[in-house]
Amino acid sequence: MVKQLAELRRAPLFSQADDSQLAVLAGAAHETTLATGDTLFTHGQVADRFFLVRSGQIKLYRISPEGQEKIIEIIGPGQTFAEAVMFMGAQGHYPVSAQAMTESRLFAFDQKHVLKVLSESPEICLGMLAALSRRLHMLVNQIDGLTLQNATYRLALYLLEHVPADRSGTAEMELPTTKAVIASQLAIQPETFSRILAKLKRLGLIEVNGNHVALRDLRGLRNLAYLPASDDGS
Repeated sequence: MVKQLAELRRAPLFSQADDSQLAVLAGAAHETTLATGDTLFTHGQVADRFFLVRSGQIKLYRISPEGQEKIIEIIGPGQTFAEAVMFMGAQGHYPVSAQAMTESRLFAFDQKHVLKVLSESPEICLGMLAALSRRLHMLVNQIDGLTLQNATYRLALYLLEHVPADRSGTAEMELPTTKAVIASQLAIQPETFSRILAKLKRLGLIEVNGNHVALRDLRGLRNLAYLPASDDGS
């Protein structure tokens, strides 16, 4: 139980809960294990649970009418997803599909149990509201980037999101998933994604070795990320 409480506490959604509230949540959580490629839920399915990733990666995606997959978000350890279903009642449906990208372990939380905890604690309600608001703000920024900015901007900003804002000079990072998945997440064609990486390398901004990326000029990347969008799409 101590380990479970520690895992719950590191999730922003539960940061305002005290030990007794976390214990109630932990008692209501069901442990779920998925193999690579397993589907957790599908778009349109009745939504009666939300989830916390303990290990592995979960892909949230939609399929377009043309049959193309669009990755919405990659969820990693310590992150929650599908939280909004708590407030959708019996009519709620998942707006995306979820699939395990690697072998994954999750906590699944039943909607009714969580609502019971919320009804007994204004403090945890406010904490969850703050966490959901931050998530909404992040998603709005992503939509802004996808619709208003060019592909080079989106990739530069994506790389910078993995570096502390006060970091200067250089930095090292590991891409959390494959380049193809990241390209889909950023709405960039794979060939365009490769060209942009090559361009950033020519500019002396990055070095790439597999999934390891050395950010050689953070100031230059930041300048690039905050330039107005151009019309060439790259």
